Amino acid sequence: MSRILLVDDDSDTRSVFREKLELSSYEVDEADCAETALGMLKEFDPDVVITDVRMDGMTGLELLSRIKESMDSVDVIVMTGHDAMNSAVEAMKSGAFDYLVKPVGLKELSTVVGRCLSEREQVRATAEGGIPEAPEDPGQKTVVGRDPRMIEIYKMIGVLARNRTTVLIRGETGTGKELVARAVHNHSLHSDEPFIAVNCTALADTLLESELFGHVRGAFTGAVGGKKGYFELAGRGTIFLDEIGDTSPEFQSKLLRVLQEREFYPVGGEQPKRTEARVVAATHQPMEELVSEGGFREDLYFRLRVVEINVPSLRERKADIPLLANALLSRIRKETGSSVRAISEDALKRLHQYDWPGNVRELENVLIRAAIVARGPVVTPDHIALGPWNHGRATGTVEPVSSGDDDVTLDGVIERQVRRVLESTHGNKTEAASVLGISRSRLTRYVERFGL
Repeated sequence: MSRILLVDDDSDTRSVFREKLELSSYEVDEADCAETALGMLKEFDPDVVITDVRMDGMTGLELLSRIKESMDSVDVIVMTGHDAMNSAVEAMKSGAFDYLVKPVGLKELSTVVGRCLSEREQVRATAEGGIPEAPEDPGQKTVVGRDPRMIEIYKMIGVLARNRTTVLIRGETGTGKELVARAVHNHSLHSDEPFIAVNCTALADTLLESELFGHVRGAFTGAVGGKKGYFELAGRGTIFLDEIGDTSPEFQSKLLRVLQEREFYPVGGEQPKRTEARVVAATHQPMEELVSEGGFREDLYFRLRVVEINVPSLRERKADIPLLANALLSRIRKETGSSVRAISEDALKRLHQYDWPGNVRELENVLIRAAIVARGPVVTPDHIALGPWNHGRATGTVEPVSSGDDDVTLDGVIERQVRRVLESTHGNKTEAASVLGISRSRLTRYVERFGL
């Protein structure tokens, strides 16, 4: 039976709360001040302390601090009717499980206590080996997964370690394409040389050229001196060109020359420079479609995809979610100072039921939020906040066509799905294209075709 200690200088409040908690089969004791509560801790050994903030003598916040200093395993729920914001901030900083503002309803109190004790059970399960803990030393970011498609990627990385072949990595946004690129570099013969990542969509053409190829003095306004570009700085290392499918034809022509001739011209320069850097490119775009539409040079496309690596989406390898979640939590714990050490089975089930339109990146963001809001060392379903996707992707199912639909042709189905997703993303075509798993240009053609 779980034990709860009530600390409040109002006897009526203690009486009402005690009656409610005892009806829920908890063993309850009470104290009229913080000093008395401290003296009862060892003998009564509560699982949870519920304390008011304002009392004569020692405050509830001081009691919280004393408990956390000597008995960190005891959870503390803080209540107050005064100075809510400052008290709440201080209470949560000091390690309170939760903070309630008076008047506290009996249902609210019961819910919070139940959640607190449930999480304590999760902690016990972790201690007994029921839930895998995240490793202590997460190390650097790396590719994680045991899905057969990931195993094939690992094999290919091993093959690429022996040569300097150009690589094209394909996959949806957030699948971890840069991690794969880094793995290719880290396992190569020149892993001690620089790995330089460039987001091609973040820079205008002129800036992109200047960053990659460098520039000479006076090449443009503000170029008061010469600057080495990434291709020169990389040496025999790796240049990672992310989102290569979004670059302009002009830039594509210049990159093609680099790949063909292994040389480049700094912006404003007249003398070519040699490069030995390996190029690894990545894209989420349907490259064949871009080539056919004239949006991407066919000769550059074939130069880039000497070896092609396709990174599966997270919904295609859901069996890897426990591995990914634990690896991510270990790094999150290190970076945020969170006390979270594991994720419950129920939380994992919830993660498994979701289809992750944002892939591993979205999973990481969900777990960062969970680690921040979790009061104890275990992430539970209550800590998991998933995105507003409700078009089949959030449940792993495809929304069926109703028998009442007038148009059950393929075009009719496509039109309805595109319309629904556009509505859910408030007309944001980039986001809608990501949810639908198509290129923005294809979405635009659908919009024009159906008059959406």
